[in-house]
Amino acid sequence: MVGSPRSRLYCERLSDDEPHHFLDSCFLCKKPLTGNRDIFMYRGDTPFCSEECRQEQIEMDEAMEKKWKLSFEAASRKEKQAQNQKSNATSPPKAQKFHVHAGTVVAS
Repeated sequence: MVGSPRSRLYCERLSDDEPHHFLDSCFLCKKPLTGNRDIFMYRGDTPFCSEECRQEQIEMDEAMEKKWKLSFEAASRKEKQAQNQKSNATSPPKAQKFHVHAGTVVAS
């Protein structure tokens, strides 16, 4: 089934041998999409029985994307902090300034 454009329109049913068309049921609530009723599409190939089901899926996707974005930003901040701590720990100490008067010997 992989590779053929037609194969993307069908998926195997677990209970019988007849293929299941992707427009047969709502993606969210699984309600049958029959007759001459409108089908509300989302992201190109995801069918819904109503605007409400489609909107619920959109909101769930947006919440998931926001969660991923926040976790990515938190991970980036932690990585930057770790790099800063590593560079501070491995860098040589800053040179200390000494006030030396002419004729004075300094030993360290």
